[in-house]
Amino acid sequence: MMSSCKLDHPIEDVFSKLESQKAFLPEEIYTVCVRFLEKQPTQVELNELFHLLKKYDLATEEEQQRRNKEMLQLVQ
Repeated sequence: MMSSCKLDHPIEDVFSKLESQKAFLPEEIYTVCVRFLEKQPTQVELNELFHLLKKYDLATEEEQQRRNKEMLQLVQ
């Protein structure tokens, strides 16, 4: 886990975070994340995805690559 945030993020917040980062995400990552959210993920999974997406646009390229891998693992 990236952070120990105590907040539970509702699915709507995760969707809006995903939309806000869409321009910065590889298309494949965006698509699999949308499909993943349609499958009713657990709260733990929602929180994890939210944190991977948070400030994605501000992350270094190296950090984005790391997050991409983590997102793909999470949503498989």
